[in-house]
Amino acid sequence: MGLVISTVNMKGGVGKTTLTVNLATCLAKYHGKRVLVLDLDSQISATLSLMSPHEFAKIRKKRRTLSYLLDNMVQPNPYSKLDVHDIIQPYICDIEGLDLLPGDLELYDEYIISETLHKQAAIVGNSDFKTAWTHFERVLIEQIIKSVVDHYDLIFMDCAPGYNLLTRSGLAASHYYLLPARPEPLSVVGIQLLERRIARLKESHQKTDPLNLNLLGVVFISSGGGLLSRYYNRVIKRIKQDFNPFQLFNTSIPMDVNVAKAVDSFRPVVTAMPNSNGSKAFIKLTEEFLDKLLHLAR
Repeated sequence: MGLVISTVNMKGGVGKTTLTVNLATCLAKYHGKRVLVLDLDSQISATLSLMSPHEFAKIRKKRRTLSYLLDNMVQPNPYSKLDVHDIIQPYICDIEGLDLLPGDLELYDEYIISETLHKQAAIVGNSDFKTAWTHFERVLIEQIIKSVVDHYDLIFMDCAPGYNLLTRSGLAASHYYLLPARPEPLSVVGIQLLERRIARLKESHQKTDPLNLNLLGVVFISSGGGLLSRYYNRVIKRIKQDFNPFQLFNTSIPMDVNVAKAVDSFRPVVTAMPNSNGSKAFIKLTEEFLDKLLHLAR
């Protein structure tokens, strides 16, 4: 069975999507892994980092996005013609082994979900809304990927900033989570808030279906240099105090304008500009990532 990994931070703009798509691409391109990227963010940044808006518009018109699967989970339709295999886009960026389950600008309707869960709680009788919600949170993403998880070595879920339903459900379905962090005070706050909420998420499922979820590591992604380097080093030192050394990746991703340029071409930097400093850092990070997984498997 493939490992499921969520990339998450409470704060946006910390390099979460950049980390997800480049790590996934390196694993498929340079290490022969079968990898699926699942975009759980309505900003569809991961989707548009791997395909053009024109390509996305075509598949969205055919309803071949995550939204279709979520709708069918909330309100099951016996006449549904598509399943997760039909939604997944293979050979993304012409890379064998790299697949994408595209996100959508409108992933789900919170009102419909609440209404459905209230009805389910009423039907059960001895249950309440909180119990129904906790169960739904636990199975939503897990059920969507259940039939494909054995087809991949790794499934990466790019979670939205904040802590919405899909982020919680993605975490609940994951074996590990990655924490991208910029050496900035607000990023530190985002990490602290996330760690507390993950602890609560585990606690809420402990009695019914305990989560097998652990931190794989913190990845530092630089946002500047020069005169700011000393300040950034102080922030990094502060973050490191909250984690043991194994939970911190040694490889950090440097500030590189080519990473931003690659996004404009709707491709990961490791394919768009493979000789750039950012690309070389992601390649090195991928090797450290695999070493870490090998160590955990022993």
